[in-house]
Amino acid sequence: MKGIIFNVIEEVVSDQFGPGVWDELLSKTELSGIYTSLGSYPDEQLFDLVGAASEMTGKPAAELLKTLGRGAMPRLHGRFPKFFEDVPGARPFILSLNTIIHPEVRKLYSGAGCPHFHFAETASTVTLGYNSPRKLCHLAHGFVLGLADLFDETIEVDQPVCMHEGAPMCQIELTWK
Repeated sequence: MKGIIFNVIEEVVSDQFGPGVWDELLSKTELSGIYTSLGSYPDEQLFDLVGAASEMTGKPAAELLKTLGRGAMPRLHGRFPKFFEDVPGARPFILSLNTIIHPEVRKLYSGAGCPHFHFAETASTVTLGYNSPRKLCHLAHGFVLGLADLFDETIEVDQPVCMHEGAPMCQIELTWK
């Protein structure tokens, strides 16, 4: 996983849970916490941090990942405003993940392992097919909520099918209200 994700998550943790919590998580996981934005780090480090946060807060890891994703989106917007230029809303942004956003991420961050999404659309919904060995569907859920916040939209997110429950692919259903 690219260091930029760890950088953004550190900011979210510090802002939402207090400045000492990140250091406490690093201490519990025995991680250095030195993440350069261009560096690559084992996915397990994120899972360890989330697991430690779950133990500390009593909140399920899935809920924490949603919180981190939601909080990360405005920070990613601040770092990469070009990704959001001329995008009229969350729906077109989401639909551009495979064709515009993730290819640009791969240009900026060599070796970035971005997920590939499958889309099914109706007038009011988009269903995301999510399949990744990382199984970070809950983080993706949080990113969608963060996009809704950025674009001042209301998106209901439901996940009737999940890899964490043995499915080969997650289905994340987005309904605009």
